[in-house]
Amino acid sequence: MTLWTPDGERQVSNAPDAQPPATEPQPELTPEQEEQARAMAHELAEARARLLETEASMVLANHAFGIYELAAIHLTADEPKLDEAQLAIDALSALVEGLSGRLGEHESTMTEALHQARMAYVQRASQSNESTTNTEG
Repeated sequence: MTLWTPDGERQVSNAPDAQPPATEPQPELTPEQEEQARAMAHELAEARARLLETEASMVLANHAFGIYELAAIHLTADEPKLDEAQLAIDALSALVEGLSGRLGEHESTMTEALHQARMAYVQRASQSNESTTNTEG
């Protein structure tokens, strides 16, 4: 049997006396690499502390607008990727509508962004259908 871990699949034995697999020795880091690792860990700890101080609704609003931008990028491309835009719009919908009433002061802005993305999708899909019809006729 296997177990998924962040490091990949690991074999797991059902035997009660089974020993965990030996881990491979980690390569030694140079002093410079150790300092870089410490600096990165410090930066990560600071970012986590800032995130902890931020309201979840604010973080979700930030992610919602990133999803909105993703939809817009696919819709405004010279050759729009409607399937990709629709996926992003569906994700935005799941977030905004699924958490309706819980998104704080930015909820109305996120709701408007969802509405705009849907309208842009309909418009772009209509244009795409018209150009397809004109080239076939």
